[in-house]
Amino acid sequence: MLSDEDNELLCRVGSGTPMGEVFRRFWLPALASSEMLQKDGAPKRLRLLGEDLIAFRNSNGESGIIGAYCPHKLAPLFFGRNEQCGLRCAYHGWKFDTLGHCVEIPNLPPNFDTNALKARAKIPGSPTKEAGGMIWVYMGPPDRMPELPHMEWLRVPDDHVYVARWLQRSNWAQGMEGEIDSSHISWLHRDLVPRTVDPPVMQTSPIAKGLVDGAPMMKLIERDYGFVYGARRQTNTGDYYWRVTQWMLPMFSMIPNDLWPRSGRAWVPIDDEHTSVVTYAYRADRPYTREEVDYIDQGNGFPPPLHPSVYTLPGGYRIDTFESIAVKENDYGLDRARQRNVNFSGIHATTDQDRALQENMPSAFGLGAGRIVDRKRELLVASDLPVITARRMLLKLAKDMREGIEPELPRRPELFHVRSTSAVTPEGDFESFLKARAGDLRAVN
Repeated sequence: MLSDEDNELLCRVGSGTPMGEVFRRFWLPALASSEMLQKDGAPKRLRLLGEDLIAFRNSNGESGIIGAYCPHKLAPLFFGRNEQCGLRCAYHGWKFDTLGHCVEIPNLPPNFDTNALKARAKIPGSPTKEAGGMIWVYMGPPDRMPELPHMEWLRVPDDHVYVARWLQRSNWAQGMEGEIDSSHISWLHRDLVPRTVDPPVMQTSPIAKGLVDGAPMMKLIERDYGFVYGARRQTNTGDYYWRVTQWMLPMFSMIPNDLWPRSGRAWVPIDDEHTSVVTYAYRADRPYTREEVDYIDQGNGFPPPLHPSVYTLPGGYRIDTFESIAVKENDYGLDRARQRNVNFSGIHATTDQDRALQENMPSAFGLGAGRIVDRKRELLVASDLPVITARRMLLKLAKDMREGIEPELPRRPELFHVRSTSAVTPEGDFESFLKARAGDLRAVN
């Protein structure tokens, strides 16, 4: 359980909050590059860490993420014109570059010196980089800006990577904690009948053996980047099924994936009550095939079947995002006949199964169901060791930040160069398993 005070510290991410400042020290995946392929194309509306933002790609192909409102009359820049290397406000023509600098004020007389006014008119603008099929943004102090983390999926060719993002209507920590709760896969994600899949990669997967044991033994080793933990299950052959997950501060995962070699998710706070979930899957050995991408798009991996959406956030700001057809309003497609005969949850896609529970937990602080869960009511057990450890690490970062102590991890990008793994093995000791599988856990490029 957590006190209300620590729960607030963990969950609140707005400007000036300790956890919000922690997030602002890391590069964050904001949107997929494929969402803004066209130069001078339509801008995209975002909110990150409670800030209303606009993303656009200029005439030179450079991406920018800037404040959402023109400083003149506070008109929304979403309605502006993306042209000639800048985003021009539709109200009076003021124009801004990819870092939020005002470059033109055309509604003043020609003899008026606008230089001082342009300087005052700068709006928030954050550096961006593109890697792994995503546009990344850094929203922290310029003198603390680090390199991008050296995650393997950011360093392979573009056609080796699959990325997607979607909206989750809960605080970021609910999803992040579900990510490192390995015991729930034996229950929430259990199939009652064997799946017929195409391609047939799951048919020889060790996961079916592992799921006969619904109470995994958890072992965890803390690292400078976060931790690595193993969930060990007995199999019906007398061996052990190990799922070894990497968790990287503040909210990145690398999860054993029986569908493809490596995958994970990032839980990027939109605000205190909404999350942009970014999934990444990649092959270090070869490009994805069209068949494999189609299979993921059907909801058989992390992303559920998605559709473009414009979602209205508290305060009326609308964001361009993606949502599943399975949402709270239709009970996530829950089918009781399916629950009796097909899978344990009665919900089709893995991610929809997670969201159905995470978005509907009882809330703290008087918010609607699922927004920020009331953690003081929890009763945690031994299998929650990764969640307990992650909370402790995150709260330390936030408390240090509150005291003016900056995190050093963002400035050590090489620490993110790790992999997850899963295997059926006779080795029952975690450290022995890690030693035997050391090559599987290190990224190679």
